Amino acid sequence: MSELFASPFFGIALSILAFWVGVRIQKKTGLVVCNPLLIGIVLVVGVLLLFRIPYESYHQGGEIINMFLAPATACLAVAIYGKIRILKENWLPILVGCVVGSASSMGSILLLCRLFGLDAAMTASLLPKSVTTPIAISVSQAHGGIGPITVVAVLITGIGSIAAPLLIKLFRVKDPMTAGLAIGASSHAVGTSKALELGETEGAMSGLAIGVCGLITVVLSLFLM
Repeated sequence: MSELFASPFFGIALSILAFWVGVRIQKKTGLVVCNPLLIGIVLVVGVLLLFRIPYESYHQGGEIINMFLAPATACLAVAIYGKIRILKENWLPILVGCVVGSASSMGSILLLCRLFGLDAAMTASLLPKSVTTPIAISVSQAHGGIGPITVVAVLITGIGSIAAPLLIKLFRVKDPMTAGLAIGASSHAVGTSKALELGETEGAMSGLAIGVCGLITVVLSLFLM
């Protein structure tokens, strides 16, 4: 049995199965809080604890899945290209929106870290929470942050995108471009999957925000840390 758990295929199979169960539960219940990613995380953690499987054994397969994060994010460029006209006509509002979004996210985290007396390593780990995982980890580790904490922060931030439709209605955001940029700037690829559910334009603008905000975060981190 230990040989099975040590195989990379175990981590891959468990991750896919847990996410599939999450998707099925969301479809059955129709509840926004039943996010497939959140359910998948809970199921994976539960299996590891129940069978006392070392995280290192699971991570052999999880690491292979992580390899596809960057290519999967790059594929969002297809949706962006489909809305290239909107991008050309609104490049300045898009750029300003991404700068403000990134600055607000990083500034608020920096302020809270100072307020609660967190050390430099923890601050560096949490600061890039609103960008996609590959960029967030690079920024975090470059400034002495802790990789696993950054990953958790990014995941929690992304899962928060389940509230995006409610917030859009609450603040009466009518423009799909504005809604997409806001989601992508605050909750990266996980939020983009939610934006795609709202509409093609929202998904394209959210995907664009991932790349632009990632670059802005890298630049701002040089001055904030």
